[in-house]
Amino acid sequence: MFRAVLLSFLLSVPMWAQSHEVDVPPSAAWVDTGVDVAAGDTLQISATGQLQYVNAPQPNGPAGLSRAFTDLVRVLQLNDAGRGALIGRIGSNAAARPFLIGEQWSGKAPIGGRLFLAINQSAFDQATGIYHVTIAHTAPEKKAASANVQVPEFPHSLLDSIPRRVSDPNGAPGDRVNFIIVGSQEQMQAAFKAAGWVVVDKTDRDAVVSGLFASFSKQAYVTLPMSELRLFGRSQDFGYAQADPLRVVASRHHFRIWKAPDTLQGQTVWAGAGTHDIGFDRDQRNNGVTHKIDPNVDGERDYIADSLMQTGMVAKAFYMTPTDPVREARTATGTTFTSDGRTLIIYLAPSTGESASSPGASNH
Repeated sequence: MFRAVLLSFLLSVPMWAQSHEVDVPPSAAWVDTGVDVAAGDTLQISATGQLQYVNAPQPNGPAGLSRAFTDLVRVLQLNDAGRGALIGRIGSNAAARPFLIGEQWSGKAPIGGRLFLAINQSAFDQATGIYHVTIAHTAPEKKAASANVQVPEFPHSLLDSIPRRVSDPNGAPGDRVNFIIVGSQEQMQAAFKAAGWVVVDKTDRDAVVSGLFASFSKQAYVTLPMSELRLFGRSQDFGYAQADPLRVVASRHHFRIWKAPDTLQGQTVWAGAGTHDIGFDRDQRNNGVTHKIDPNVDGERDYIADSLMQTGMVAKAFYMTPTDPVREARTATGTTFTSDGRTLIIYLAPSTGESASSPGASNH
């Protein structure tokens, strides 16, 4: 009788609801949970256990230690969370952004991929202990048919009408325009915010002031000023960056973006130029010091694609090659760069009115 009741209960449990358990040791490495999620799946994650860091006065749980002044000199996977906190990410490419789990987290996956967990600490931190994590993974009982979002065709004439390169204020040609976004300003700003990009200061004074506030609030400081470049006869409308604190001075992902004069069937078109700072170099215009960019500028173009895809806010993404592509040139500061000449085209999905708060995710 008992077996019959148990069997009846097991058969009544939806097979699309699964539970997983995994232990996460104190290291900076990401632990593969073996859990693959699809966009829209629900995750409920809870964690127990304690860690004891060798230089901490008391142990901490999955919520992590309270942030202290010394955290400013640590490079953590998630700089806005405390050391020792349990964090997660979906996907394993360079653009997959970590999110705080702590003792408990629940939400929907914005895009499909493998779930990874880690302890928020630097490679030099040492601790004893372990976290035991339970993951409840629920897929919709009936998967909705994937909606084919209809977007207008991007005409080659519109691509060719956008200048291939930006220029400095003196007219010297610089970075190539390597991506285009179709969507409203609100959509564009929301997508980059969800992907972890921050708006860059426009002046040195702004950078100093915000840097002080960042230090006081223990926030990651990525908004070093960005020089002005020109497209369509004006300086960039927005500048965005991603980086780790302290390393931001020498290394950061960043791009400038301009609103194009033409629209696409009433939709705003944005043209962007992205490069990856990897160190310092000599500015050949004035012998000053400037950032050195990765000469393979396609890497940053593709990183921007990955970072936006992880948000689940992209309707369509593909590449087009203009009639006269730029495959090798020099920046305004004299640095040589190379490219396959293709331009990334991204259509942003219409807003659904749902909260933009979600974990980083990527399967691009």
